[in-house]
Amino acid sequence: MRDDEIRRILTDANPWWRAAAAGADPTSWISDHRLLRDRATHDLGFRSGVLDDVANGPITDQLVVLTGPRRIGKSVTLIDTAAALCARSDVDPRQVIHFPCDGMRDRDLRRALTLGRELTRSIDIDGRRSRLWLLDEVSAVTGWSAVLKAARDGTSVGDDTVVATGSRWAAREDIEGNLMAGRAGTGPGRRRRLLLPMSFRDYLAAARPELHRLSPVDPSRLQDPAVATALEEVAFDVDGYDLAWQAYLSCGGFPRAVAEYSRTGDVSIGYVRDLAAWLRRDVDPDAPQESVPRLLDMLSCRATSPLNVASAAADIGYPSRDVFDLRIRRLIASHAALHCPRRDGDAPVPGAQSKLYLTDPLLAWLPARLRAGLRQPDMTRLTESTLGVALARRIDDLDEGRWVSGDTIGYSRTASENEIDLAPVSIPSAAGSRQTVPIESKWVDQGWRGEARTIDGKYERGVVATKTILDSSRRVWAVPAPLLSLLLL
Repeated sequence: MRDDEIRRILTDANPWWRAAAAGADPTSWISDHRLLRDRATHDLGFRSGVLDDVANGPITDQLVVLTGPRRIGKSVTLIDTAAALCARSDVDPRQVIHFPCDGMRDRDLRRALTLGRELTRSIDIDGRRSRLWLLDEVSAVTGWSAVLKAARDGTSVGDDTVVATGSRWAAREDIEGNLMAGRAGTGPGRRRRLLLPMSFRDYLAAARPELHRLSPVDPSRLQDPAVATALEEVAFDVDGYDLAWQAYLSCGGFPRAVAEYSRTGDVSIGYVRDLAAWLRRDVDPDAPQESVPRLLDMLSCRATSPLNVASAAADIGYPSRDVFDLRIRRLIASHAALHCPRRDGDAPVPGAQSKLYLTDPLLAWLPARLRAGLRQPDMTRLTESTLGVALARRIDDLDEGRWVSGDTIGYSRTASENEIDLAPVSIPSAAGSRQTVPIESKWVDQGWRGEARTIDGKYERGVVATKTILDSSRRVWAVPAPLLSLLLL
């Protein structure tokens, strides 16, 4: 790409530069920005706080790698961050450099880092000022982490704030070695961040604000006496939470899907097709259109059981186990699925089959919406998957990097080979390492004590996630799934 082309992209992507140069309102561009106008058509007021420290804090030398699925709003989050920075009196808008990287090559990215500073050099007349780089979908550029490594080591970009976003955590990029080893800044801020679909808590805030949102607790302290008291205080409204939970399991947490479902009672087929197009692009671009719906259908139906990869590959018609396994790895890299391996104590069991959870309920609805004959998801399976994902997200919040490394949740087995859905795992705390409370998902209104005996026999404590039953009088509690989700995340 020629310099003039990169300069044009930079100028178009940073409308606040023109306003600042003319002495005009540096936020005047907001009302006309395409992404923000599009969001306004389906906006329930949800805003991710994943970059709040960047938007409101000092411009330092920190580097943030932000990943998440396509269509989740990473680009909008960057624009919101730019808008907040432009509104600050202590920031010259020309310090903010936004660069959309999709379709670029490594040399284009390298040149953009040079031209971005050159185009804003007027703010350095009285002394060099730090920049804040917002690199959108930089993971689409092969070799991007090596480019940033060289820039952080050898240019003034090493003194700037850099936010790099992407939709896939590609194994070929040595992000840890290139960027986290001495090049991610000197501050304590979180370096690797996730932007994932709205949690059940976020859903309630946007769509069901009348329901009280219990405060989250440490996953190792789910059975503290104070938690039992908090649960009893909302016990009168378990039916309201149950209905909200079923609605959340029907629309998932993609902000546009939540808005559409809240306003019309369904997610539009257009948005469903958008999500399917993302998955086909990232997971199976050369296969027929029905390949992704069939894959999601199979995974959704088998989500609560360990996945036999060879059998599943044959059932769905893949020519080999390796081909199927590649699709699974791509799903995980695209943040559409999450491994739940078998654990023995705090370590995965070598060679054991893993369960696989889709990371948002709406992904399980795609097959039936897109192809006749494929099944609608089961609420019981959706409940287990959604609670597993919530716990995994919380573990990553407490211990940075565990989601990406696949070291969050796991299931276990008893001596009689009964399965416990979410086994204890170690998490950090001020008092040292602690074990999460084991969880079994049983979306029922009665008959939960069999599962309670299983979990009690192995761990002598635990929580059974039910539909509406609340009972904290025994060593193993029954807690309605929506309330447990609020306690987790």
